[in-house]
Amino acid sequence: MQRARWGVLKARIRKGVVWILVLPIRGYQLFISPLTPPSCRFTPTCSSYCKEALIKHGPLKGTYLCVRRILRCNPWGGSGYDPVP
Repeated sequence: MQRARWGVLKARIRKGVVWILVLPIRGYQLFISPLTPPSCRFTPTCSSYCKEALIKHGPLKGTYLCVRRILRCNPWGGSGYDPVP
């Protein structure tokens, strides 16, 4: 019984942390991104990639994937289709 409750609590905490991390990304997509010219070299955009990575992989691995992607998004990095693994 205790393990089941711990599992539910752990899932809720993870979901809450992901939501907290996705909220600023969503704010950027809604309010800042429309005011700036498109500059991301990849598809999907870096903000969409980060949001998807956080939802799919959770806060730790999702943040790692997001930072790695943002560091690759530069004039000397790659470009093209780069889906979340």
